Amino acid sequence: MLIDTAKGLSEIIDRAMQADSVAIDTEFVWERTYYPRLGLVQIGVSEDECYLVDTPAIGDVKAIGRLIANPGVVKILHDAQQDLIILNRVTGALPKNIFDTRCAAGFAGLSSTISLSDLLRQLVGVKLSKTESRTDWLKRPLTERQVEYAIDDIRYMHTLRDKLLQRMKDSRREVWMEEERALYEETERYEEKDPYTQYKKIKGKRRMSAQDSSMLKELAAWREETARKENRPRGHIVSDEALVNLCRLKPKASSQLKGVKGLYDGEVRRYGSAILKVVKKGLSLEDNIGAEHHEKFHVSDVLNAQTDFVLAYMKGKSIDSKVDLALVSSRAEVTALLSDGLSATPENHRLLRGWRREFLGEELLQLLAGKYTLRLDRDTGLPRLMPAS
Repeated sequence: MLIDTAKGLSEIIDRAMQADSVAIDTEFVWERTYYPRLGLVQIGVSEDECYLVDTPAIGDVKAIGRLIANPGVVKILHDAQQDLIILNRVTGALPKNIFDTRCAAGFAGLSSTISLSDLLRQLVGVKLSKTESRTDWLKRPLTERQVEYAIDDIRYMHTLRDKLLQRMKDSRREVWMEEERALYEETERYEEKDPYTQYKKIKGKRRMSAQDSSMLKELAAWREETARKENRPRGHIVSDEALVNLCRLKPKASSQLKGVKGLYDGEVRRYGSAILKVVKKGLSLEDNIGAEHHEKFHVSDVLNAQTDFVLAYMKGKSIDSKVDLALVSSRAEVTALLSDGLSATPENHRLLRGWRREFLGEELLQLLAGKYTLRLDRDTGLPRLMPAS
């Protein structure tokens, strides 16, 4: 059922608030803007009771926030973070009691990066259509195929949740899943990232000098703030390539901007003055600001070898325990932990906190301390820790 009035929305939210669990999904367009443009919110009270909220028609959909923030109703989503960020932005509500089926899959012996389509096919025996995955969700009226696609995305979520919980039943994995679920309620997840951290995502920064790294940090922050203000994609402001080349050439006059590879004439006309100011600021910064980050860009061959060694142990543990390694940690996190060694603290490394420490963090510290060695198990063939002789 399509809901396109504020009154209708309020009524279905009241209905959903009485349920034990509700499936939620969003459809949006994210092509020429910094922020996604919400086209539809799907709300599934049950397999046979699904609603499509026409957000462009209603405009103010803050009523959905009542449901999102209600701790008494489980909200079931797949790959929840992006949907929750969008819903938080349009409602202002902080999510409570979230069940992410993709995260749960990682604790249920499956991939924690699995698509909803593959997960439903494996556990529920349902095959979803992919024909409308790149459709224009802002265009009206919606086609029959769009409506069917949107409903199918939530129709089977209650059954899917039951299947996942059954696979985790009577194991520590169910407790660990609860710990991960609580993370979706953290305020900082829905706050915009510090613009001064955006330089870390830029390709081509690895071979930069300390001063160039400092300048890149300033330029990336300026671009991020501009993109947000104008609601345009970062690449539509200035490309990564242009930012890196600006750091290398360090232009001091408008005429020099034309020689920067990747920087187009229109961008020079629109942002040239601002760019020169940021470059000037970057030149005035102390080298050690960039040096601190510059060192982190480089990982030695020895540290890479150590990371491979530890990841082999972690992979074996994950396979044996039916917990997806991608859910536990990333290679970068392991490298950072090894870099700090025995001086590593829980505050700086999530591998040493909560369920991750219980699962393998404590053993990892013992391995680093030389109290364990790594060997192949004769029966399983998997790497296992053994007491050092």
